[in-house]
Amino acid sequence: MFAKIRFYWGAFVISFITAVLMIPAIMLFAKHKAVIMHKLNRVSMFLMGAKLSQEGELDPHADMIVMNHQGIIDIVGMEALQNNHLRWVAKKELFDALWFGNLLRFGDMISLDRSSKAGLIKLLKDVKETVEVKHRAVAIFPEGTRAKEQSLLPFKQGTKMIAEKMKLKVQPVIITGSKWVLNEHEKTGHSGTVHYKFMPTIEVEKEDENWFNDLHESMQKGIDDEYANNHRSR
Repeated sequence: MFAKIRFYWGAFVISFITAVLMIPAIMLFAKHKAVIMHKLNRVSMFLMGAKLSQEGELDPHADMIVMNHQGIIDIVGMEALQNNHLRWVAKKELFDALWFGNLLRFGDMISLDRSSKAGLIKLLKDVKETVEVKHRAVAIFPEGTRAKEQSLLPFKQGTKMIAEKMKLKVQPVIITGSKWVLNEHEKTGHSGTVHYKFMPTIEVEKEDENWFNDLHESMQKGIDDEYANNHRSR
């Protein structure tokens, strides 16, 4: 019962801060939206009783950050942890949501229509603009959806195509512990620490044709090692 209460408290904290504080603030102070989002996400984590742990460093020269995905805490924690202004890729349906849609639009994030072939062409254009014009790194979940289990889902080939087409520098990040803090599948919440492990950046242009499969395998190995050695699930 207490875990259920903590889940709804966490959901309330994220929704309240997003709707009442974050969205109005980034609308009024657009030039400072990155700082606003980082600081308010830190407040969210604090009020939820969650902590953050980082191993390795975010590569300032990386063009694309790829992460495994369990839920909203993955994003809240990443924004709270680092200071760069990432440009997140989110499915089009989220842009239509009442509160979070406004956050994505005013935060200048990337909308992906997964139901249309034109969506991949638009994504390529958006990534190109992000890297070459806005000088921001793209943050993407290559699984394409939230996973329930310990094993990674197959990675979407669109991520591979764009990285190869643009010869991007791709940095993998392994996230563990976020589902313990807020489990959206079971609707439970706990105090705990979300761990972010920043892996070495991959220069796609210098890799062989198997780099994307190797990326999947190395991230899965990292996730399995965290579980075996530290008893932390993804």
